This record gives sequence, structure tokens and C-alpha cells, in this order.
Amino acid sequence: MKARLPQGYGGGGAANLQQLARQAQKIQEDMDRITAELEVKEYSATAGGDAVKATVTGKMEVKSIDIKPEVVDPEDVEMLSDLVIASVNEALRAAAADKARSMEKISGGINMPGMF
Repeated sequence: MKARLPQGYGGGGAANLQQLARQAQKIQEDMDRITAELEVKEYSATAGGDAVKATVTGKMEVKSIDIKPEVVDPEDVEMLSDLVIASVNEALRAAAADKARSMEKISGGINMPGMF
């Protein structure tokens, strides 16, 4: 008895591989384009009731840190440090989440390790 594949499967081996390769190439091109767009985008976050504001780029680089003068207390440098860390980390999380959402749209939710 001979096994039969469902309609649409088999019979087009090389053509299916070529189509798959074209789709993979298109996904890679889309990912490269989105990555370039995201790298120039800026993300900001604040801490301490807007006392400290951090801005990062899509390249995950800190662009600026704005500190309101009234929060600078020479007696409590640790608090200022904590506010800076909190705002930078939140801005980085926003950038990473935006990139993940954008890449998921392209990949259709397929997890591609090492791609992003």
C-alpha cells in the first residue's frame, strides 16, 4: 500500500524550498529595515515624580539624563543614583519592548534565536 500526502504537500520540493528561501530573505530584509528605524528612535522614562528623566536610543545607548536641581542633595547622593538607575532601566525596557513587538510582527510570532 502506498502512502499518500494531503493535497498541497509534496511534489514541489525544489519550488517549495525556493519559495521558503525567498520568504526568509524577505523577513531578513524587513528585520534589517525595522532595526535601522528603531536604532534612531528615542525612548524616555522618568523616576521620582519626573525628578530624573533618562533618554536612550534604540541602540540601547544612553543619550541624555536630565536631573531637576531640587533633587540634587549632597547629603543623599544614593537617592539620586537610585533615581538615575531606575529611569535609565525603564527607558531601556521600553526600547527593548518596542523592538520585540516590531520583530514579532515581522516574524509572525516565530521565535528565531540569534536573529533579534
